[in-house]
Amino acid sequence: MAKCTTKMLEYENQMFLDLFHEDGLIITARGLGIERILLNFLKLYCDPANLVLVLNVSSQEEEYLVEQLEQTGVTPLPKVITNEYSTNERHSIYMQGGVLFVTSRILVVDMLTERLPIDLVTGILVYKAHKIVESCQEAFIMRLYRQKNKTGFVKAFSDSPQSFTVGFCHVERVMKNLFVRKLYLWPRFHASVVSFLDTHKPDVVELHLQLTPSMVACQTALLDLINACVKELKRCNPGLDTDEITVENAIGKSFEQIIRLQLDPVWHQLGAKTRQLVADLKTLRLILQHLTQYDCVSFYNIVNSIRTSERTFGQNSGWLFLDSADSLFAHARERVYGSSQKAKKVKTDKTKSSAENQEPILEECPKWKALGEVLKEIEEENQNADPSIGPGRVLIAADDDRTCNQIKEYLCDGGHSLLMRLFIKAQAVKAAGQTKPDAAPAESYKGKAKGKGKSVKSAGKAETKGTTSEVTLTQMLDEHKDDMPQQDQAKDSSEPIAASSSDGYFGVLKSPVTILHPLHGCSDVHGLTRTLNDVKPQFVVLYDADMVFVRQLEVYKASHPGVPLRVYFLMYTGSVEEQKYLTTLRKEKEAFEMLIREKATMVIPEERDGKMVDDPYLSRDTTAANATVNTRKGGIQKETDVQQKIIVDMREFRSELPSLIHRRGIDIEPVTIDVGDYILTPDICVERKSVSDLIGSLNSGRLYNQCVSMSRYYKRPVLLIEFDPSKPFALQFNKYISSEISIQDVTSRLALLTLHFQKLRILWCPSPYATAELFEELKVGRSQPDAAAAMAITAESQVGQDSEKYSHTSKDLLLKMPGINSKNYYRIMNKVENLAELLTLSEDKIGEILGSETNAKSLWDFLHSEHKRTESAVSGGSKASTSKGWKGYKRKR
Repeated sequence: MAKCTTKMLEYENQMFLDLFHEDGLIITARGLGIERILLNFLKLYCDPANLVLVLNVSSQEEEYLVEQLEQTGVTPLPKVITNEYSTNERHSIYMQGGVLFVTSRILVVDMLTERLPIDLVTGILVYKAHKIVESCQEAFIMRLYRQKNKTGFVKAFSDSPQSFTVGFCHVERVMKNLFVRKLYLWPRFHASVVSFLDTHKPDVVELHLQLTPSMVACQTALLDLINACVKELKRCNPGLDTDEITVENAIGKSFEQIIRLQLDPVWHQLGAKTRQLVADLKTLRLILQHLTQYDCVSFYNIVNSIRTSERTFGQNSGWLFLDSADSLFAHARERVYGSSQKAKKVKTDKTKSSAENQEPILEECPKWKALGEVLKEIEEENQNADPSIGPGRVLIAADDDRTCNQIKEYLCDGGHSLLMRLFIKAQAVKAAGQTKPDAAPAESYKGKAKGKGKSVKSAGKAETKGTTSEVTLTQMLDEHKDDMPQQDQAKDSSEPIAASSSDGYFGVLKSPVTILHPLHGCSDVHGLTRTLNDVKPQFVVLYDADMVFVRQLEVYKASHPGVPLRVYFLMYTGSVEEQKYLTTLRKEKEAFEMLIREKATMVIPEERDGKMVDDPYLSRDTTAANATVNTRKGGIQKETDVQQKIIVDMREFRSELPSLIHRRGIDIEPVTIDVGDYILTPDICVERKSVSDLIGSLNSGRLYNQCVSMSRYYKRPVLLIEFDPSKPFALQFNKYISSEISIQDVTSRLALLTLHFQKLRILWCPSPYATAELFEELKVGRSQPDAAAAMAITAESQVGQDSEKYSHTSKDLLLKMPGINSKNYYRIMNKVENLAELLTLSEDKIGEILGSETNAKSLWDFLHSEHKRTESAVSGGSKASTSKGWKGYKRKR
């Protein structure tokens, strides 16, 4: 494996020094190497004399950073703290110092329980800082850190400028949560970045390819259909933001997120047509991606499957009946069968069958031919290469794994052979009666060996038996195999390549040595960077445009100035692919321009860094500033306020609520409890549910068991249902409530739950903020809970052995009688066989059993007083009920 170098570039040195000398938030353009800056900070603080915490880093990123530090010989390496370590082991690791990767949930608990000496922490490094909102765990950690540590540093990193453009003053709110005063912006058009990278430019060859006439016609038809769906969506929903819902955004990858942000709050109120329009837009965008990304057979299969599917045909929003749809289907067929079928919209089944049985034309992708010419040019150049440098390796970067696999098959078997194989498989699937024609070509892209360099074998001929036409197609394929170029029949490269990425395809061609790697959808987010450093290619072919990888190549070239690098840039002129790339560049530039303007007008208070003793942002006093104060107290000494406390289950620290409770001045004690999620007082136990969790718990019966446990051990069990105010919901779709009880209805289940557990209270809260305020009000004037008592209660244990011996119906019956309460009912159940025997006991005997003369008199008077018999009483019913013992009501398991 190639040894990694962490030597920083000129502009990276400036970034590092700015952030090192003064805490702040640094936002860089994507692809400029924000992880390299973080890596050098980790290298600086990897010393036992420091205790530095790293937040918001995924497990894959932790592994990559530790691996890079290990290659540079840094000791001691950072440690990763997970739930596999016990509490004592974590405390020991904290005391050893160094750099620690800690999950947010574990770190919050260790801070609250004081296992982590906060005052000894040197500083905190926060990665992906754009995700730090006020109620998240990382913001809670920063607040706990600044309350007890006024000298440590805070350095935050982000490479997503567009994330800071959402909402009002988003960047200022993030800086407030991070307790930093400085904002460092490093766009690609920064003067230092431009001047340095321009001096180390790679050799770029732009190949602007033309779409075929059929592809242009298909693209035009698809854009017209998307435009029609967008207009209809706006017409049906006038409240949508028309600036965001555009055709330009519709071809981008973030369109689904834009739609979701605008429609989620009213999704339950939308009609069937609006929902179908959203689904149709998703389908059309998928077809548009297939047009430039994959071959003509796959494109025709997905288009044809939509037209032949009765479900899709019947549920579409109307675009299938437009002229543009007919043009799309006609030109998609033309790419496979040729122009003789063009402009024929309606055909009989017999005519269509005869047309499909003829020899296909199979239009090849223009990029395939251009890629073959590029590789031929590289091979010729390698033959005349400098012996001291040797022949250069080739790295081909394509959009996804399926594209890489298809390119590999093309390089090994040839374009026409690949298309014939896909066509034969699609025909075989259709003949077999399968309903998903596109499943066949998808098979050829899945399950292939990666990183082994094996050439793709032809599809099995066993699948092509059954009809005369299929045998003919197989014979066609055999004939075309003889025409394959010798270069494409090359086997694996005998030259070993150190490969640390499992997503790459190595040794595709012997000459030149070619490696394929996907740009997106990799199992390792740093797989392409690893491959770049391992392979050290002299030639890179960008089969699909990607802004991030282009900048990574610029940084790679600047980091290796002595290594020649030529980049071939393949792009369709006037295509949605080109527009998507340009839109990505424009949006990032606009995001940085907005941040620059916001930075110029931003007002940062002096106490923003949280290092002042009386920082108002760190204050946990929720008393309003205009609250009235009683001045007529005379000489009465002011009563000491009791510090409020809530016991919180460990698993609840995945939510926002503990952070907001702590901010309201209430101490939280994290423990593991089996019954309930929050213990507010010795009598109040709260089980918190989101709406989705509520429905799932009602379906599985888990909520019933939780309510049983809460009702047995606490006087006031509470079910808290928390929902998001930005996402309204409905528990039923009908506008009226049915009078019939249905076990499938959520409202019916909730009604049955409240009827069965009469002590249960249900609270509805619109947000975690409202929940925290409600908890504070519920605790006013009440005693504080005991953690030891809460931990002692388990779902398996019962209140005495009588809970297993007798049914809850018998207990409920006794508890309704005067003189019987939750503290003495089990004495009656243990000493008395049944109700008939209880009626024969004297008042003194009952007093002896209950241990209270007052309770005994109340019960005896109730049992022996004359009660007026109602006319509806059934004769003999009392005798039958009194003759049955308590044990007759044993619980059935």
